[in-house]
Amino acid sequence: MARYIFVLGGVMSGIGKGVSTASIGNILKSYGFSVTAIKIDPYLNVDAGTMNPIEHGEVFVTDDGLECDQDIGNYERFLGDPMFRHNYMTTGQVYQSVIAKERAMHYGGKCVEVVPHITGEITERIEFAARKTKADFVLIEVGGTVGEYQNNIFLEAGRMMKLKSPDKVLFIMVSYLPVPKMIGEMKTKPTQHAVRILNGTGIQPDIILARSAYPIDAPRKQKIAIFCNMSEEDVISAPDIESIYEIPVNFEKDNLGKQILAKFGLARRKSDMREWRALVRRIKNVKKTVKIAVVGKYFTTGRFVLSDSYISVIEAIKHASWRFGFKPDIQWLDPEEYEKNPARIRELEKFDGILVPGGFGKRGVEGKIKVIRYARTRHIPYLGLCYGMQLAVVEFARNVAKLKHADTTEINTQTPHPVIATMPEQEIHLKNKEYGGSMRLGMYPCALTEGTISLKAYQEKNIFERHRHRYEMNNDFRETLEEAGLVISGINPQRNLVEIIELRGHPFFVGTQFHPELKSSPLKPHPLFREFIKAATRKKKK
Repeated sequence: MARYIFVLGGVMSGIGKGVSTASIGNILKSYGFSVTAIKIDPYLNVDAGTMNPIEHGEVFVTDDGLECDQDIGNYERFLGDPMFRHNYMTTGQVYQSVIAKERAMHYGGKCVEVVPHITGEITERIEFAARKTKADFVLIEVGGTVGEYQNNIFLEAGRMMKLKSPDKVLFIMVSYLPVPKMIGEMKTKPTQHAVRILNGTGIQPDIILARSAYPIDAPRKQKIAIFCNMSEEDVISAPDIESIYEIPVNFEKDNLGKQILAKFGLARRKSDMREWRALVRRIKNVKKTVKIAVVGKYFTTGRFVLSDSYISVIEAIKHASWRFGFKPDIQWLDPEEYEKNPARIRELEKFDGILVPGGFGKRGVEGKIKVIRYARTRHIPYLGLCYGMQLAVVEFARNVAKLKHADTTEINTQTPHPVIATMPEQEIHLKNKEYGGSMRLGMYPCALTEGTISLKAYQEKNIFERHRHRYEMNNDFRETLEEAGLVISGINPQRNLVEIIELRGHPFFVGTQFHPELKSSPLKPHPLFREFIKAATRKKKK
């Protein structure tokens, strides 16, 4: 039977439940167990696809086409296994399913209630994931923080699972211990209060991951143990670190894996983290830097920068840079600034590589096109992802193929040269305002062209990549653009869709309709990111 580990948040959000969950899975895999993970988002949204990245962060896409929370990406990067629809759950999904069952008389005329029907649906989904993956351990990350009304039903489901199988369920709380500057001392009281709130739901945490700016010391461990009704060995230090990939190694310093096995009554095993520890050493020993500009529109939230909007892009850049012994110096650039002040575009000269990620809408588009033109004409390595590929086509059409006023119909439906156009099936979705879960989503095949950068990168003719888009390169303009020098280096064989474009005679200029960042991992950098960073390091050396 599978064992279930619920990971809950205490004190405040944003302290790393996702990477903590992924790290626990990484540790258990190092002991030879099979592991899967589930992210629970306590939103009424059915999936993450309609959420604004500035509010919720990146929308991650699975092979089977689910738009989900960015933590699913963390699970994949740390576990090395793909996640699927059964690895993600929202309040909206749960209620939608229960209501559909009620309409179909699934409950035999009973009054349908939150308990036991909503909690039962949650449990069924968790147990289905266990059966589907045949996992020894199922990690369940409950979004939000204990004490929030919206995640109570998920805590109740966990409590009922523990009541039914006390030896198969464990609760881990990731809690924050602040060190107020004016006091200069690590404070445990917020965590004590968080545990009391959790106790009020009928749940006692078995382990606490003590998140803080510094490692937790013995006096603080002792205080948490006394007031939170647990042993000191169950308080695990989780200090701030430079790289999230060091977290599993840090946890094991406090014997987290052995504590989990002991609580489940499982025999101790020998851990094999050699490859992961080598990765951490490589990251720590990096000295040289490569300067990468990421030009996007989802960075700012008030006076703060929200890098979570592009977390998979950022991690993919890191993975490839570390492979070559470089540390990436990533700078966020706002394309609207180049629209307001075109002369600022010259600041791009100081970068070793430029990347334009995915996105939607009109804001900042002309600024991005200016950036792409500068990268093309100044021979700066360029990687365009989804929208970044589409706008590269628009820029090339306007300035090389001389198709005046060429554009994407997402921005200008009246353009005389719609080089990027709505996919036929998407026109119906847009007309009917069917936005949720209706894009071209998930994994599709792509056949690569001989003699291209892309084929050299992948080293195989046929590849599979993940998509999330409504628009595509318009094949009506394909011959014209190719005659002007655009290289079509990747095609979807089923529908003859252009998936990759590139330029000859340029150090590296590649645009992909798909999202290669979603399949990169620290132990296996994505081939296109690898070649992009390789070209960037060559520019740096020159």
